[in-house]
Amino acid sequence: MDTKFKDPVLRFFISFIGLVFFFIVLKSLKQIFIPLTISYFLYFLFEPLNIYLTKKKLPYSLAIIIDFTIIIIVLFGISNIIISQFSKFSTELPIYELKLNNLISTTASNIGIKDPIFTNFNLAEILKSLNYADFAGGFFNSTLNFFSSMFFILFFFIFILNSHNRILEVIKERYLEIHLKPSSSSNNKTIQANKNSQINKSTQIEKTFKSITKQVQNYILVKFLVSLATGILVGLILLIFNVDFIIVWVVLTILLNFIPNIGSIISVILPTLMAIVQFESFAIALMMAAILGFAQNLMGNIIEPKIMGNKLGLNPLVILISLLLWGYVWGITGMFLSVPLTAIIKILLSNSNNKNLQFYGKLLGN
Repeated sequence: MDTKFKDPVLRFFISFIGLVFFFIVLKSLKQIFIPLTISYFLYFLFEPLNIYLTKKKLPYSLAIIIDFTIIIIVLFGISNIIISQFSKFSTELPIYELKLNNLISTTASNIGIKDPIFTNFNLAEILKSLNYADFAGGFFNSTLNFFSSMFFILFFFIFILNSHNRILEVIKERYLEIHLKPSSSSNNKTIQANKNSQINKSTQIEKTFKSITKQVQNYILVKFLVSLATGILVGLILLIFNVDFIIVWVVLTILLNFIPNIGSIISVILPTLMAIVQFESFAIALMMAAILGFAQNLMGNIIEPKIMGNKLGLNPLVILISLLLWGYVWGITGMFLSVPLTAIIKILLSNSNNKNLQFYGKLLGN
């Protein structure tokens, strides 16, 4: 039976089935795994601050309270922006409704469409046919899911802050048990060699975890700074064109830039659609879209690679595949987390003693 499992083809298919099953579990239990993963990224993000505070002789419990205060302030600020902008949009909705009706009717007439649905377009009539009960129910469920996810994230975050180091120690102990089993007939020289090997393995595991932490922190920091600069640049362009709701488009640009490739495209399309309705002109909107596209390309394909360099060491094709895979497993959240998650997998594979796993790690890298 053992010889069958030494067949590389059979081992590959067993590993593949196991991997598929693993992703099925992640998808099925995403209500648990998404908050847990985000909590761990928050731990990576706050670790430098917590180390600094503890070096300044502050109690670790006080450092946790400071972490929570920062998170709550950020969430409160973002929610305030969203609520105020939605309120403003609701008051101006009738104006945009008239502009949209006029735009579609005029465009249909200009290109020769004679269908009354388009020539006499009326958004209010279309909205009447919508099922508002379903919409309200969906909105309520989404809001409830958001707050429950936030609760789980903060809940997991508390436990990770208090138990991460212990988890690391347990992993190290278990790894050393598996790979460094002492022999009953060992002499003093062999025992000393095993101790040295144990120290080296322990150091390697610690370096791997530190490498994961450092690369994730570098990615988040650099990506945030580049996204912030992109958001400011986009805001200036929109200010020149006098597009409404600039703050919304700036915040969306910053957030969507964390989604590779697709995010920057969406952050150009959304304000462009707004400009089409606001100005009732395709020419102005397309001109603005071209400038926004140039700005996104400049920041994403020229400036960001120069700043970030090869810190994550991921192949562009792997980034695209991971974006689609994690997007399928965890939706929009998976798209945001796709790059750092894939980078962590690459680090773990590259630091493995197994040559096959090291090979897969090299496939993920440049």
